[in-house]
Amino acid sequence: MTVDFAWGKSPSLKVATIAWRGPWSERKIRSQFERLERWAKARRLRTGRWIFREPGEQRWEVGLELRGRARSSDGVRLRTLPAATFARVVFDPEQVSPRVVYHGLSDWLRWRRKDKEIRAVLSTREIYSGNPWTSRKAWSRTEVQFLVRK
Repeated sequence: MTVDFAWGKSPSLKVATIAWRGPWSERKIRSQFERLERWAKARRLRTGRWIFREPGEQRWEVGLELRGRARSSDGVRLRTLPAATFARVVFDPEQVSPRVVYHGLSDWLRWRRKDKEIRAVLSTREIYSGNPWTSRKAWSRTEVQFLVRK
């Protein structure tokens, strides 16, 4: 499998999110995604991509892209993630270790910063086309994005 870095731009995204603080826990991440999915289904909302972000140190946020109108409730917050420029990698975690991908992408961006191609790396996020725990296709097309300021 080939893993390559690429630049991209994303439009603004309307998402329903749940955020929390604490140590990294896959069990907690999965339960919050499931809670968000139940919330969207109860309101008959069409959803798109699944987004996992780390907006700060030991701060976590899961989100579901929404298509349609909705209102915040039950601890779910509606947000609009602004349009952004990013460096990305699409890979299969069963073939390539995520640790290698994150390390490689952060080093690649460090050199882009030294060459003054970018000014700063803002944050990271993982994007899935569906539920990564139940959809093999969504898991095998994991996308890691590092948001940058040019």
